[in-house]
Amino acid sequence: RMIGVLQRIRSRVDGHHQGLEAEVALSVDATLPSPVLVRVLKAFEAQFPTVMLRLHIGTLGLIPDHVVSGQADLGIGGLLGDVDVNLVRIGFMSIVLAAAPTHPLALLPKPVAIEDAREHTQLVVTDQSERTKGRDFGVYAYRTWRLTDVRTKHMLMREGLGWGGLPRWLISDDLASGRLVEIDLESFREVSSPLFAMHRSDRSPKPAAAWLIDQFKRQLGCFNEFEPGEVPDEEHETAHRSAP
Repeated sequence: RMIGVLQRIRSRVDGHHQGLEAEVALSVDATLPSPVLVRVLKAFEAQFPTVMLRLHIGTLGLIPDHVVSGQADLGIGGLLGDVDVNLVRIGFMSIVLAAAPTHPLALLPKPVAIEDAREHTQLVVTDQSERTKGRDFGVYAYRTWRLTDVRTKHMLMREGLGWGGLPRWLISDDLASGRLVEIDLESFREVSSPLFAMHRSDRSPKPAAAWLIDQFKRQLGCFNEFEPGEVPDEEHETAHRSAP
């Protein structure tokens, strides 16, 4: 037992001399595919057994907020609004409109008219940060229920309480089993939202964080069936700054 303790201490000292972090604070959007997160963290544990991890799961603008404030060394998610961070595009996430098979919109002829969709309660995940205050994205209905997380939205939609957009990976089993059905809304096409790794512009990622960026990109590439190299070079890393 004592030998194991000494080995861990020696590994931490060696890592420190090589610039390796003692801890990585990671903020991840809840819409990131769970299988991808699990694969990356399993590989992280094997690759960096001495590095501690602090993981926060959030939504929308909270991820870049954590990065800008220094609460997170690395953020993984989409981007809403303007913020001073460095972005590395790592993949995408497909969003589809869906509802329970008994929902009125699911029973209408396809494509569903916008006017019909407006008459039924839409479930919307709200940004808990101030980044998009007063702005809506993809909201069509006159009446909405505002929720703070995508898992609750998923649960309520399966019970027929409203309709809305969800990540395809999250509801693929529901669509296959018929527990949810896609809503073919006129003028709407399945959305592929880009996903980014983000870090502060004044702080370059240290070894473990840089490794995480590469692994998230690789695993998302496998999950979404495209090669990591297909992301255009010019989109690899950009600075996204606040509007004046």
